[in-house]
Amino acid sequence: MISIIAPVYNEEKVLPELYRRIVAVMVSADEPWELLLINDGSKDQSAEVIAQLHNQDNRVRGLSFSRNFGFQEAVTAGLDYARGDAVVLTDADLQDPPELIPEMIAKWREGYDVVYGVRSVREGETWFKKMTAKAFYRLIHRITSVNIPLDTGDFRLMDRRVVDAIRGMRERNRFLRGMVPWVGFKQIGVPYVRQARYAGTSKFESVGQMLPFAINAITSFSYLPLRLATYLGFIVASLSAVAIVLVVLIRLMTPSVALEGQATTLTMVLFLGGIQLICLGIIGEYLGRIYDEVKGRPLYLIDQTWGIEAVRRPSYHDD
Repeated sequence: MISIIAPVYNEEKVLPELYRRIVAVMVSADEPWELLLINDGSKDQSAEVIAQLHNQDNRVRGLSFSRNFGFQEAVTAGLDYARGDAVVLTDADLQDPPELIPEMIAKWREGYDVVYGVRSVREGETWFKKMTAKAFYRLIHRITSVNIPLDTGDFRLMDRRVVDAIRGMRERNRFLRGMVPWVGFKQIGVPYVRQARYAGTSKFESVGQMLPFAINAITSFSYLPLRLATYLGFIVASLSAVAIVLVVLIRLMTPSVALEGQATTLTMVLFLGGIQLICLGIIGEYLGRIYDEVKGRPLYLIDQTWGIEAVRRPSYHDD
């Protein structure tokens, strides 16, 4: 069976069309399937639409969080409750075309454990979004030890053993686009045209929305920021040592020269203070993530379910 997971946040206008297209695709593919909709604390009528879809088709299952926990947590909940031999992750806004799923299934049957979508074209997005996304993917590709494919999102098919491996990784600050390559196994990309949203507005357009996502991705899979802070400290310390030597030499060789200038001293103090605050901020980012981990809180809380048995899933921290 193929499980299709779609996180939902304020997508009441899109869900009926998402269901219609998935039904058409999976019927033509002649594959048993289920659609698992994860309502991530939507403020519109998304929960009611999910309930209606489940009532008319029991292949549609869903759950609703007690509040908005975030996209990564919604995908995690979908992986926890998916029953399929293979699992497809897709956005509910139909930017990821369901019509690509049969091609992914074909690659899976060829022996690939992960089949991820590669965005060859991004329609309906601003030049700023395209530019920053391209820069981000190339940056994260270069600074991490994990081979994260370029221009890929969360649209992918995963074999059951990959899903089980991901379910065992219960870290709080999650970046699934890096976690899936980290587990390894046999992976391949499939190019596709990322379409414009069917309805509604994007949840990741402003800098304030994209920057935390980028910081979380970098700090989850790279120690480079910490190393840069160390390198910067050595560079500034070395320059300071050279400056001290130069000042001593100037005073010894040309005692008539007066080394004055409170403005220069103040500038250097402010510069060094800025470097120190940046380094402390980098360290604080990593410490904050450690703090989140040691609290041991659940990744999400469920308010209601449709077609999902109310069972306690293992936390993977239990003995």
